[in-house]
Amino acid sequence: MHTRRTFLAAAGGAIVAGMQARAQSAKQIQTPVLNIGYEESGQGFPIVVLHGFPDDAHAWDDVGPPLAKAGYRVLAPYLRGFGPTSFRDPGVPRMAEQAAIGQDVIDFADALHLDRFAVAGYDWGGRAACIAAALHPDRVRAAVLISGYLIQNTIDPAPPSAPETEKNLWYQYYFNTERGRAGLAANRRAICKYLWQTWSPTWHFADETYNRTAASFDNPDFVDCVIHSYRHRIGNAPGEARFKDVEQRLAKRPQIEVPTIILRGADDTLGGRQPAESADRASFPNLLARRMIDGAGHFLPHEKPEAVSSALIEVLAASK
Repeated sequence: MHTRRTFLAAAGGAIVAGMQARAQSAKQIQTPVLNIGYEESGQGFPIVVLHGFPDDAHAWDDVGPPLAKAGYRVLAPYLRGFGPTSFRDPGVPRMAEQAAIGQDVIDFADALHLDRFAVAGYDWGGRAACIAAALHPDRVRAAVLISGYLIQNTIDPAPPSAPETEKNLWYQYYFNTERGRAGLAANRRAICKYLWQTWSPTWHFADETYNRTAASFDNPDFVDCVIHSYRHRIGNAPGEARFKDVEQRLAKRPQIEVPTIILRGADDTLGGRQPAESADRASFPNLLARRMIDGAGHFLPHEKPEAVSSALIEVLAASK
């Protein structure tokens, strides 16, 4: 019979083995702050595709092949706190405010010597893509943004939302408590699976699909990065001093001027309703199209990859 100590040692070994396997399957590039793991396919003009929470780079597995076939290079990094991506300095606080995630995109592009590139993303990755496009239009040629404009005002308190919206944000309030931190640490896979199920209620994913991605949540920085992200955005955790001016700039909701297509999942219980077209165009003066995708929820690259890949091909053709 196994003792508790033997069981915990075996479990810990399994986690480490899973992380090592993921690290071996991904390429690695070093930036000033991170060792970023990433998946790559194709050759040609680069497209940086950015996953959300709780997900990983495998969200783009079925988006990449049509793009590679069309002559593009698809680069899917694992965000800080996910999969094989790690901090270079073991002593720095594990922070994940929006400005940091946005800077990670530029640092990733710099490390790969990408002067110009396109972006696509959703959730955390959509926010990072928005920030990169808004602050670096000289670098970002075009964008496909799932759920639209996601840049946050972390400076001024946000007014209360409608009750239905507040209800859907339960996990954010949970993570702003120490009980929530402990709960995420103890139940990360169960919590994240529940979010998949509730945010995309019409997506009947296989356990194999979820488990392949859930290995990325075993990253030792996952809990700290997630907790910091959800606390910083409402003023319950300090940000990095180097991003103070950037957060001030982002709080003014800068326009995204690069050619953009917006996609939204019609069944996304987190993303809310599509705003008026005038609201989207106020944030995106070069908006080419905005589309509601039937039969899809929050995790659109998983659920309807062809909608994402075709939108990227379209926006890149229009931005030549």
